Amino acid sequence: MMKYKRYVSEFEQFLNKYKEDHPNVEAEQRRGWKIWWDHRLDLDAMDRQRQDTVETKPYYYG
Repeated sequence: MMKYKRYVSEFEQFLNKYKEDHPNVEAEQRRGWKIWWDHRLDLDAMDRQRQDTVETKPYYYG
C-alpha cells in the first residue's frame, strides 16, 4: 500500500516553524483569550446599565 504525503502550504509551514521557534505562543494566546473572553457576566449590572443610559439624539450637533 502506497502512503501519500499530506500537502502542507507555505503558510502552514511558516506557522509550524514559528511554533517550533516560539513554543510559548499558544499558551499566551490561551491566556489572552481567558483575560478578554472567558469571564462571568454580571447580568444584573448589565441590566442596570441598560436602564440608566440616556438615549442619544439622532443628530446631536444642534
